[in-house]
Amino acid sequence: MHTPTDSTPGREPGPRPAPGALPEPAAARRVAVIKGETTSEIPVHLLFRDDTGAGPVVPQPAPKPAAPPARRRARPVAAPARPAVPADPELAERAGPVLPGAVAVLAGLAVLAGCAAVVWSAGLLPAEPARALRLPVRPYAGMGAVRWGLLALGTLALVGCFGGLARGRVGYAWVLSLFGEYRGSVRRTGLVWMSPLLLRRRVDVRLRHWRSEPMPAVDADGTALRAVVLVVWRVKDTARAALAVEDHVVYLREQVEAAMARVLSQLPADAFHDDAPTLRDAEAVGDALTRLLRAEAEAVGIEVYAVQPTRIEYAPEVAAAMRRRRVAALDARHRDAVLSSVVDAVDDTVGRLTARGLVELDDYERRVLVKDLTVAFYTGRGGAEGV
Repeated sequence: MHTPTDSTPGREPGPRPAPGALPEPAAARRVAVIKGETTSEIPVHLLFRDDTGAGPVVPQPAPKPAAPPARRRARPVAAPARPAVPADPELAERAGPVLPGAVAVLAGLAVLAGCAAVVWSAGLLPAEPARALRLPVRPYAGMGAVRWGLLALGTLALVGCFGGLARGRVGYAWVLSLFGEYRGSVRRTGLVWMSPLLLRRRVDVRLRHWRSEPMPAVDADGTALRAVVLVVWRVKDTARAALAVEDHVVYLREQVEAAMARVLSQLPADAFHDDAPTLRDAEAVGDALTRLLRAEAEAVGIEVYAVQPTRIEYAPEVAAAMRRRRVAALDARHRDAVLSSVVDAVDDTVGRLTARGLVELDDYERRVLVKDLTVAFYTGRGGAEGV
């Protein structure tokens, strides 16, 4: 005996409802789930199966991303362990020989007065200056070897007293050396006296900052980068800064470039498809640069307070390609988030309708409901976010 089947267009052939069940018009089964909602078809055939023997279609959460490679799971950027530049233990700052300038001035005036007395005793002082100074006029008696010797000693003393005067300024220091040997450093301000025989080198000990030019580097993927850093530093040991290296400023700049190349090569500039550590963490990169540069600069008497990257960007030759890759990664992440929220919303809606007994659905009706809800929610979400 032939069993009649339901051949409603758009529906698979299947058995008719059992006897005694209320017949349901075909048109009623095709009414849109959300009235007044105009939806458009999207390629969602991958979410549904047409096999009538399959169980209820339950929306599944989005699959978890694959585990990142071992290189991406590296610890946050840190200064590589490497022996620092050794410092000369015998070369350290110490106080140099210095006297207050007022003492030297008084001594020079006394020597000048002694020289004038020698000249007056030899009768070389003219009558008019002598009367002005209320001194008796003495006839010329000749200089003699003794007077010449006293004048020579007085001249040398005057050169020593007034030639050693210097003005100390705030934020500067002198490094003193004699015949190539370090004699000490002077950090005093105001009028001071130092031996004229000592060689003086002025060193700036103020807190200084240096902003680098864009320097080339590469990340862990070998992508060319351009980085700009800001270094805050000062001279802590004037002896090492002046004598341990030819130019401590040039040394510091070269060490900044070397440290930046070592630190930036540990991590990629961007992680497009996972949440691995990247060079966009400016605080971690700055801390690693500071630790590394501080250890390298200690040997030349420089104290580094902070090294912060102000800009890390791709080199011009790869900037356009990396920008497109970043936009594509952001778009894929956005689509994945939207799809996950839509699937969760559909799951919650179907679960509430069936749990409260508002509808009784068979397998086919559940698939149709899930499909219509997914299309409606996805279209509505996309339109709202597009606005």
